[in-house]
Amino acid sequence: MGDKKSVYVIGHRNPDTDSVCSAISYAYLKNEIAAKEGNNFFYIPARNGRINEETQFVLKHFDVPAPLYVSDIRPQVLDIEIRKTKGIPADLSLKKAWDIMRAARIVSLPIIEEDELAGIITVSDIAYSDMDVYDNQILSKAKTSYRNIVETIDGEMIVGDMEGYFDEGHVLIAAANPDLMEGYIAPSDMVILGNRYESQLCAIEMDAQCILVCMGSAVSKTIRKLAKEKGCRIIVSPYDTYTVARLINHSMPVQYFMTKENLTTFRTVDYVDDIQEIMAKKRFRDFPIVDVQNKYVGMISRRNLLDLDRKKLILVDHNEKTQAVDGFEEADILEIIDHHRLGNIETNAPLFFRNQPVGCTSTIVTQMFMENDVEIPPYIAGLMCSAIVSDTLMFRSPTCTPIDKLIAEKLATIAEIDIEEYAKDMFDAGSNLKAKSAKEIFYQDFKKFNDNKINFGVGQISAMNPEQLSACKEKLLTYMAGVKESYGLDMLFFMLTNILTESTELLCLGDMCREVLEGAFQVTLEKDSVILPGIVSRKKQLIPSILGQLPK
Repeated sequence: MGDKKSVYVIGHRNPDTDSVCSAISYAYLKNEIAAKEGNNFFYIPARNGRINEETQFVLKHFDVPAPLYVSDIRPQVLDIEIRKTKGIPADLSLKKAWDIMRAARIVSLPIIEEDELAGIITVSDIAYSDMDVYDNQILSKAKTSYRNIVETIDGEMIVGDMEGYFDEGHVLIAAANPDLMEGYIAPSDMVILGNRYESQLCAIEMDAQCILVCMGSAVSKTIRKLAKEKGCRIIVSPYDTYTVARLINHSMPVQYFMTKENLTTFRTVDYVDDIQEIMAKKRFRDFPIVDVQNKYVGMISRRNLLDLDRKKLILVDHNEKTQAVDGFEEADILEIIDHHRLGNIETNAPLFFRNQPVGCTSTIVTQMFMENDVEIPPYIAGLMCSAIVSDTLMFRSPTCTPIDKLIAEKLATIAEIDIEEYAKDMFDAGSNLKAKSAKEIFYQDFKKFNDNKINFGVGQISAMNPEQLSACKEKLLTYMAGVKESYGLDMLFFMLTNILTESTELLCLGDMCREVLEGAFQVTLEKDSVILPGIVSRKKQLIPSILGQLPK
């Protein structure tokens, strides 16, 4: 993908075969067009719910992976420009950390151990380390490496090993004569001194761990030999005693001063509106980002939120708010490809909108392949043919148009399938209802609608076997009561559609159902269901009839 911007091609909630297959096929088409035109987008097929058994059969038959599952399209941290601030090791010196921050003009550095965030060091932490008064054991308490000490004072170790740590003893300045020095130098101390032979000799004989010789002074062979015998390191610095004493605390490792408890970190998958409030309450300017494996990624600041890149969407097979993915209001909708009635989605900018009165969105997508002179691969043809057969109930639905059937037959030829045999296998795969729970059946194809402040929902299951349909009736009615209450619906319907007899038994809950159904279909509603001969389409037959009975 490189630097291409992602565009998610996604269908409605509780996706059916058309929703999934249209998303895959249209994403393929858009990527083919993008390759020809050289635009900067990469199109990703997505879904907004679990894949039902019918669609699983289709995907498996044509060996196509399921689209990416997306439940919420709100901007995430990964949509922000994350500053790739390189992490530093925990044993790096304060001076080195300061030099890095000053060069990069940043105020925070992450400390990384094995790719994971161990802590944060800030300019303030370094300032406090300079201002706070420590005793002369602070260097050893911080377990300061000799390498850090040498680098910080621009020194050279002329006796001893650069590897190792100053982890016990005091840091002293040899300002007195040797007689007095003997009274306050203890074994393992570090002594800062000048070029006086007597002072150097005294410190070594008192078992000092290291002597720092200032002003680049020469050290005699005798002193070097004695230091080596006694295991005393000698470091020579070009700086004077005052400067060495001032700088040496900057050699301490950042891990001694870093913040490591109660770190405020965010994950790449966190939603931006969830972290904004947290960021506003914290005094920090920068916040570390980790991925889902807790590996360090980079840093963000409040300023980065101003450059937020909204996710980009193409909606297929729907154009209503209640059916769209959560957070769609915070995304840029680029296109809508649909075959349903006009819904209530509003956009911030003009967009490409294609809506045709055909039986299936995949019919429209196929037309767009032809219009753009893009060859249809066999597996894409199979997906789109499956969608048309599913949505039109193998051409039995009143939503089916001659163009749907014509295109389906053309696609079947490309995919090398026999529509009649394939359709039977596909519907059988989706109609294994006895083994499913009421929840699985209900959400296989369920949509919510709103008209004039009246909320209602309609689910549908289609089968060629009437026994399959009757077996799930009672458990569906029991489950529907909870759904109606949880969604706050005025009416709830579920269509048990028999493909062979081209009829539907409609289950219903809600005080308005009797009046609406009896007015719409001239039937008598007894208890909680009614038989509707010739009614198989939710979109073209049931929904318009229900809407026609609602108060205006």
